[in-house]
Amino acid sequence: MPKAYWIGHVTVADPTAYEAYRQANGAAFAKYGARFIVRGGAQEVVEGSLRPRSVVIEFPDLKSAQDCYHSPEYQAAKALRDGVALSDLCIVEGYA
Repeated sequence: MPKAYWIGHVTVADPTAYEAYRQANGAAFAKYGARFIVRGGAQEVVEGSLRPRSVVIEFPDLKSAQDCYHSPEYQAAKALRDGVALSDLCIVEGYA
């Protein structure tokens, strides 16, 4: 079964408030077996345009990735992010 990934691109307007989201999302990620692959490191956009922060989170499988996003734990964390950051996020199944 292939792994799955959240791929996100984020613009943070309020870093202090965003930190509360980062602290809160850990419970959901632990519950669904998530592992950060990329978490806001230096990036060079070589084609098109992206937000300044990139995040890639690996999950054991597609169902875990989807269930995590829709979980009460993650939705509570996401509520802390809403209004302090703009995000583009997709859930994608890895290549088997």
